[in-house]
Amino acid sequence: MSASSSHDIFLVDDNPGDVRLVKEALKENNLSSNLYVASDGIEALEFLHKKGNYFSSPTPDLILLDLNMPRMDGRELLSIIKQDAQLKRIPVIVLTTSNSESDIIKSYKLHANAYITKPVDFEEFISAIKKLELFWFSTVHLPPNFHQ
Repeated sequence: MSASSSHDIFLVDDNPGDVRLVKEALKENNLSSNLYVASDGIEALEFLHKKGNYFSSPTPDLILLDLNMPRMDGRELLSIIKQDAQLKRIPVIVLTTSNSESDIIKSYKLHANAYITKPVDFEEFISAIKKLELFWFSTVHLPPNFHQ
């Protein structure tokens, strides 16, 4: 997928401030993205499995996942995604405030595709999101028939 193509990013994060930062970073970078948001792992699974209000939701090209959320945290959701035959091909980037070595190790053991600690500085945050998008949508070759 080229950088100029529209792509679907699914953000799973319960912090409205961080959601707003991601939205602003995508807008600031002028990259063509559709952003979908869930506030916890249970809502994310409904979206990913196209249940209830999410019947017509797209299969995302990329998932940005916070670790610490209510009801179902990011670790449990990551484990479920990577065990699901249809979902496990979607790249999952852990995007969290934690820089704990144990969180990093556990995320990779659960097959996260990358782990990024959220930059505190707004400009650094924008830069990190731009690099993330350019890498996953310009540099990386995703498998053919990715949405099947």
